[in-house]
Amino acid sequence: MGVSGTVARKNSSARLWFVVHGWLALPIWAFLFIVCLTGSIATVSQEIVWLADPAVRANAPAADARLLGYDEILAAVEREVPGARVRFISRPVKSIFALTVSVTRPDGSTGTLYVNPYTGAVQGEQGEFDFRDFVRALHGWLLVPFNDGFSLGWYAVSALSIPLLGSLITGIVVYKRFWRVYLRPRLRVSKGRRVFWGDLHRLAGAWSIPFIAIMAVTAGWFLVRAILDDNHISISTAGVPPVVARGDVPVVAKGAPAPRITLGQAAEAVRAQLPDLEPTFVQFPSSAYDHISVGGRGAYPLLFETVDVNPYNGKVERTRRVSDRSALELVTGSMRPLHTGDFAGVWLKLVYLVFGLILTTLVFSGMMVWTRRTAIETVKLVRERKPSRLGLEAAE
Repeated sequence: MGVSGTVARKNSSARLWFVVHGWLALPIWAFLFIVCLTGSIATVSQEIVWLADPAVRANAPAADARLLGYDEILAAVEREVPGARVRFISRPVKSIFALTVSVTRPDGSTGTLYVNPYTGAVQGEQGEFDFRDFVRALHGWLLVPFNDGFSLGWYAVSALSIPLLGSLITGIVVYKRFWRVYLRPRLRVSKGRRVFWGDLHRLAGAWSIPFIAIMAVTAGWFLVRAILDDNHISISTAGVPPVVARGDVPVVAKGAPAPRITLGQAAEAVRAQLPDLEPTFVQFPSSAYDHISVGGRGAYPLLFETVDVNPYNGKVERTRRVSDRSALELVTGSMRPLHTGDFAGVWLKLVYLVFGLILTTLVFSGMMVWTRRTAIETVKLVRERKPSRLGLEAAE
């Protein structure tokens, strides 16, 4: 066999490996496509539930209706669900949503109620695993259960941050002067499918560069977080949770309720000390030595700040503000809200949805270009090998 025959056989072998590599890469493309698509839906999953379920909506009885205070909400829930013990009240960022109130009923069962913030009416109850939970679980950990530490699904999804970041960097390097697409976008629809999908891939990639960077970095943090937690490594500076001093707990007769301040008084105490904090949730004490925990967003909207109020005398005994966190906590604590876009209202979620769909289109167009190229190479390889096999059979 001559030199040319040896070279031809090597080239054929290399092309065979290229084809095998192409087909084996398709499951990764499909996996990334599913994660991007479900992530886009998860961004507005709460709004989808709002559209489908009237109980989730905060309908005002009149244009000038005022929002009820926490004490009024508490009284309304106790009136509509007699004997229930309220554990948590949350005001969503968006005013179109009803309050969510977690309760424990006299029979020991728990639930989360949708409460109208204007009237106090209990409009419905959140399911144990609704559409929003389903989409977020599918996107975040592929519905793989958490048995001992973070699930394998969590690791599989968050590990996609590595090829996503790599694709962003290599794409910028390969696509020279990509910024020209902002001034002269080109999408040729009459030049064949390969040209169309190539143009669409470049357009989607260039327009979504900042969004891809945010998704890749924040998803990478989810991977790091799982590794740290599963190895019991903490970066928190919060310290030991505070408890109410024993001397502050009043002595009462057996079975009698201890005198406590109202939620309105707790909110006033927080407002007096931290006037820039807008409370969005209240957590009730779970024991005689627990505080009333009030939280909300301050000047830095990505992180919640919390205040612990003594339930007996109304003193603010601990605050956990943005300034109390280390630089590392400030960065890592910002990862989740940056990833989901759930910190500035519906308009930001819609922006995230648009760019999420662009990213999904980017992955799909890349998958189409890759599949078509691999399919063409496969057909060529089969056609080239068929005559050689026929020649060998004839020689025999």
